[in-house]
Amino acid sequence: MATPKPVLLSVENLEVNFGAVRALKGISLDVHAGEVVALVGANGAGKSTTLRTISGLSRPRGGKIIFDGKPIGGVAPSRIVSLGIAQSPEGRRLFGGLTVADNLRLGACTRTD
Repeated sequence: MATPKPVLLSVENLEVNFGAVRALKGISLDVHAGEVVALVGANGAGKSTTLRTISGLSRPRGGKIIFDGKPIGGVAPSRIVSLGIAQSPEGRRLFGGLTVADNLRLGACTRTD
């Protein structure tokens, strides 16, 4: 039997509001080391808000985001990038001449690199 891989990213009961509008209510997910995970859903389902919150671009109202055993909810986006979390949004603000891997590497660069 294979040894289970450790949880690298854990999101527990994540809540995000934009003013009086609740954008996320109780989102939870785990990503194990070596996994590739996709968020799929209709427009307005909260996919982008979930990713923006994990990346530090939106502030969580509640819940926990744990990366590599350390809480990162509310941490500055530049610090989150330096931990190794980056995103490459679909279809927008990408470099079409680069591969997906190169776009992701570029997204992981900080101004001090």
